[in-house]
Amino acid sequence: MVRGFLTALALAVAGAAWAAEPVTGDVAVIDADTIRVNGVTIRLHGIDAPERDQTCRLDGRDWACGRWATDAARAAFEGARASCTPLSTDRHGRTVARCRVNGDDMADRIVRMGLAEAYLRYSRDYVDAEKEAALARRGIFASDFAAPEDHRAAARAATDQPPPGRCAIKGNITKNGRIYHMPGQEHYARTRISEGKGERWFCSEAEARAAGWRKARR
Repeated sequence: MVRGFLTALALAVAGAAWAAEPVTGDVAVIDADTIRVNGVTIRLHGIDAPERDQTCRLDGRDWACGRWATDAARAAFEGARASCTPLSTDRHGRTVARCRVNGDDMADRIVRMGLAEAYLRYSRDYVDAEKEAALARRGIFASDFAAPEDHRAAARAATDQPPPGRCAIKGNITKNGRIYHMPGQEHYARTRISEGKGERWFCSEAEARAAGWRKARR
């Protein structure tokens, strides 16, 4: 009974933290799905835009669609007054929120303009907006492009390889403890090693376990 009450109380407190007043202020566009409002960095809920370094394929040529999407979002929203309702935080510590500008859902407008796709991993709120943009071949939907999430994963895989002469097992330190990742595991590519924080590379699982690391579940 007491444990159930404490659990309910903890959930209520967590919920209250996100029931705070909206973040309001003028929009500063970082990229097509990330803005800054009143000093708070906000990742717009439910959408995913091309990374600024990402290219798409349009009419047989490479097109800097990431930079284009950022510039178009800046032209549409920079300096506009926004009211954002926080929902959570992401793994980078950014506030994930719904934002409204002139009464309109900002993320919905961005998708309909063809600057981003619906981020189905987290929400289906903007599926209809994406269908409209795709049918009209607006923005990125007129091109061949990799999902931004896939682009990020490929970039990490290309750059986060074992240093020359090092072994390939990644010894990561998280809030859950010391965890090692084997090549081929789900989170291997996205795991980065910071030796300055005590993280390290291992040559064998036995070596990792002996040093106090445990294997990642996936």
